[in-house]
Formats: sequence, structure tokens, C-alpha cells
Amino acid sequence: MDLPDVGIPPRLASRMSMAEQYEYLRTRPIRRRTLVTAGAVAGGLLTGCGGPASRGTAPGGATAVPSPAASLVHGSAVAPFGRHLAFGADPKTQMRVSWQVPLAVRRPYVRIGTAPDDLGRKTAAEVRALHTPGVTGVRPALEQYYLHAALDGLRPGTTYYYGVGHDGFDPASPGHRSTIGTFRTAPARAETFVFTAFGDQGVSRAAAANDDVLLRQKPAFHLHAGDICYADVNGRGRPSDGYDPAFWDLFLKQNEPVARSVPWMVTTGNHDMEAWYSPDGYGGQLARFFLPDSGFDPRTAPGVYAFTYGNVGFVALDANDVSYEIPANLGCTGGRQTRWLAAKLAELRAAKDVDFIVVFFHHCAYSTSTHASDGGVRAEWLPLFAEHQVDLVINGHNHVYERTDAIRNGGVGRAVPVGASTDPTRDGTVYVTAGGGGRDLYGFPPGVKESYEGHLTRHDPIDTFRWTRSRAAKAETVEWSRVRYRGFSLLSVEAVSGAAPRLRVSALTDSGKRIDHFEVRRGG
Repeated sequence: MDLPDVGIPPRLASRMSMAEQYEYLRTRPIRRRTLVTAGAVAGGLLTGCGGPASRGTAPGGATAVPSPAASLVHGSAVAPFGRHLAFGADPKTQMRVSWQVPLAVRRPYVRIGTAPDDLGRKTAAEVRALHTPGVTGVRPALEQYYLHAALDGLRPGTTYYYGVGHDGFDPASPGHRSTIGTFRTAPARAETFVFTAFGDQGVSRAAAANDDVLLRQKPAFHLHAGDICYADVNGRGRPSDGYDPAFWDLFLKQNEPVARSVPWMVTTGNHDMEAWYSPDGYGGQLARFFLPDSGFDPRTAPGVYAFTYGNVGFVALDANDVSYEIPANLGCTGGRQTRWLAAKLAELRAAKDVDFIVVFFHHCAYSTSTHASDGGVRAEWLPLFAEHQVDLVINGHNHVYERTDAIRNGGVGRAVPVGASTDPTRDGTVYVTAGGGGRDLYGFPPGVKESYEGHLTRHDPIDTFRWTRSRAAKAETVEWSRVRYRGFSLLSVEAVSGAAPRLRVSALTDSGKRIDHFEVRRGG
């Protein structure tokens, strides 16, 4: 439900694009707003993470101006937190290290080396600061400082030790050695590896439990299919959405035990459009994450990129650009993303060292849960997935686990029961909704039963719907919904290389119990 008066008529807000909303927020004063604030919670969990009140009140974009209090605090009193990693365009030789500090610091940097007592290589970090204006009677203004370092020229298949610091805080000093973390670059030649995936995480006990299960899989990296933090609680892409940036402090602190060693490859969901910082709503994501630059301008769509790890090519997409359900950013790239996707899929499919292509994005192509299926995703991207025989598609948005049979020409190309194998060259593509990352759970249509490993039920057609360009819900009866689980969960995928390459896909609950598994093989 939209929240009360923020100085913009609700009917006008519902028709505004993200760019129009940003301009409205930038030029109009905000009178009042009712929202749940994480400020008090953050104060209890993170020492100094709530920024001091700003002297400015006009909404605006990212700024690098430190607060007055920051200049009075010595660097030794400012502790980094929220470390998270991401690959560069080449995971064999590039890593991006990101973190947050509660106050502005001088000369931030990363130290790295191949042993914990040898961190001789020092790389300067970039500061990306965000200013969020205060709301009278609700919360003060907040300054947030995000730091990023690009590590290039690394050796493939190598474990590195690293520490983040700034003037007054040296991770190599005896008092800060406990802050040193590790990461591993991708191997020079394809080897069997594991990656994990989910969407719709937020901050919760279930999200933390999923992180624990994730770590036990020992993944080379993790895919996050959007709706990352839920600082924007409504997710409609409107300036009337309740918004509290302090939730990001909580999120990054929650995920640090995992993301400091497991590259966290995120893409953009509807809750990640934050109108406060830029016309497209992505200024906040650009400040907080340092994602690969792989040919699509990250300044216009930070959640659009590709990388190859081992024998698998991965493609991240921004489904806000094509969503009929939530059209705040519909068409925001003017078709450039879809053209880039066509070229990237063709490039990956032609690469002799790539056996499989995995695509991940937020809005569902195929789901029967609350948000159902997005007709915009189907219209724009599914023909390309079919043309280039995409092997696996991972979505979020619906807070459940749901997995299709292999889909070909809009219908079931081959039934894929639990434990079965499928061949995309013959059968079509399997679509997985992995939206049980930690946010409040959804259900399935009335009368539709869950069906998963150890709890299989009769496979019947399901009455559901898809979103149309006019934002109408068009009814459809489907037979492709094969596995359904209403609970917190994640994907764990083992990519096997060699003479018989395959993807071994498993779904696990937040306690580690397996609820689904199947294999993808090509030409077998």
C-alpha cells in the first residue's frame, strides 16, 4: 500500500516514470512521510553506522561531501564493515572489493597478497557517497560512504588474502589482523565448480540461515536475482514508496560473513529502484556495488552484465526494463539491453570453451505464485533464449521455490520430474523461481498443492495468469509447473566440465534439506 503525503499527488505518482519521480523529488520539498525506520535498529547493531544529520534538505543524488562530524574523527576510530566481493569482467584476473564506512575517511585502500602476513600490494579505493535527505518527524538525513577497489592483473586459480583500510586503520597492523579476508580467482582452465543463487533476500533470520547453508556449499560465487535489501519497502517504483537507506547498513553487515569471501553477483529487482538518487532509480545500486563492465554501460543499468566462469557463461539482466507488471522503468534502455542480450548470447553460444549459458534476472518468465508471469519478459527475451538454447534461467520476485519442466514454444517440451535430466538442444529451457532468499513468503493459487522431493503430489494443470502490456492480468491454464515449495530456499548448482559436461541443479531449504534436483546435459 502506498504511504501518506510526500508532496506528490498519488494519481500523478502512479503515472510517473522513474525519471519524472526523481525530478519531482529533486525539486519539491518533502513534508512528511510515514515509514518503518531502521535507524534505531541500526544504532543498536552497528556502531556509528547512522550518519549525522545533513545541513541540506533538498533531495539529490550521490554526493562526496563529508559531514562536519567526519572531519573531527580520527581514522583509527572508524571501522570498515559490509565487505562484499564481485568479479570483474574476467573472473580469472579481476576482483572488485567493496565495503562501507560510517564516516568519511582519508585515502582508503585495499591490501592484498598471497599470504596473510604478506599484504604488500596496495591499491587505492574509490569513494562513492550517498546523501539521503531527512524526513521531518520520521528520520534524520543520512550520509553513507561506500568504497570500491578494482584489483586487476591477478593470477588465475589463486587464493589471495586482503584487508581494507584508510589513514589511521591499517588491516596489516597487529590490532586489525582479524579483519583480513580471502578470495579465489577463477581457474585458468575449466574445472568442476559450484555456484549458488536466490533472490528476494532482505534482512531477517531466514536470510541469515540461508547464508549459512550457502557457505556450506563452498560456492565459487553467488547469484542474487534482485530485490536485494528492501530499503524501499513497497517496490512500486514510486516516490511514495516507504524508504529507509539505513536498511542497507543492516543488509551489508548481515551478509559480510559470506560476501567477504564469496563474490556476490547481484542484479536489479523492483525494490532496487530508488528514486532518491538518479532519474532511473539506480544511483543507489551504483554507489553500493561494483559489478562487471562487459559492454553494456553500467551507469545506465548496473544490473546488466556477463561473465564466464569455467565452462559456463552467465548473463545478468534488468527486468525492470521490460516488465509489464511494474512499468516504472519500462523501456528505460530504449531496446539497447535486448539488442545487447542478443549479441551476448550469440557470442557465448559460439565460444568453444562455453558448454552452458545461465541467465538470471528478477521478474518471472514462468510462475504461478503471487506475481505470476510477466508478459514483457516473455515477449522481449524468450525468443532469444530459445534461439540460443539457454540452459537455465533463474528468477526471483515470487517468494517461493517453483521449477518448470523444460519449456519449448511456450509449452512443455519435456517433462522433468525430480531427479530427471533434460537436454536444451531438444527439450527447451528450464525456468527456476528462487525467490525464497529470506523475505516474507508467498503461496500458490487456491487449491494448488506444493510438490517437491519427499512430498510429491499429483501433477495437474494450474489456473494462473500473466501480466499484459495494459497491466491487465490475463488468465491462463498451465501444465509446466513441476515443483513447488513454499519455504525459504536457495539453489546450489554443480557445473561439471570435461567429456560429459552437465549442470547438477539442487534446491535446498534454509536448513539444508534438498527439495529438488535435476540435471541439464547438452546433446546427450
